[in-house]
Amino acid sequence: MSGSMKDWQPWAMPALLIATAARLLARIADARFRDIGISVSQLPVLVALKDGASLSQKELTRRAGVEQPSMAQLLARMERDGVIRRKPDPADGRSSLISLTARTMKLIDPARAIMAQGNRDALAGFNDDEVRQLVALLQRVIANVSDGSDCPPSTGTAPLASDPTVGAR
Repeated sequence: MSGSMKDWQPWAMPALLIATAARLLARIADARFRDIGISVSQLPVLVALKDGASLSQKELTRRAGVEQPSMAQLLARMERDGVIRRKPDPADGRSSLISLTARTMKLIDPARAIMAQGNRDALAGFNDDEVRQLVALLQRVIANVSDGSDCPPSTGTAPLASDPTVGAR
């Protein structure tokens, strides 16, 4: 075993800190989203369909960067709960297109507000330059560990902490 146990400082390891922050932020967001009837696990689907799009399960799976069986289970729960609807794909009779229900479309703005508040809470005390730097660094971490299938495209600019919609895009 190289090094000593004194050298091992898990709370100084960025990967552990990122994972801990993600878990805590997801827990808070889930509690807030529960009030409007959605969950953090549904966010990739909600974001992909938020502008009224209709996409295949395959495309949603690709965009979310999850395995097909996980997406199938998530979509089944979302359909059961009236969050999404399926209709036959006119271009491919073997598949269906998935879209948000009218009720769910009305939840997009409240969900954006919840996300924006969560971002403001998490970034309290950060200035705009620190937010830009944090976003850029996290984008690099994601690029380093991702095959690219679950990475949102980089806009090249980070939202400002003072922007009331930060995190709601």
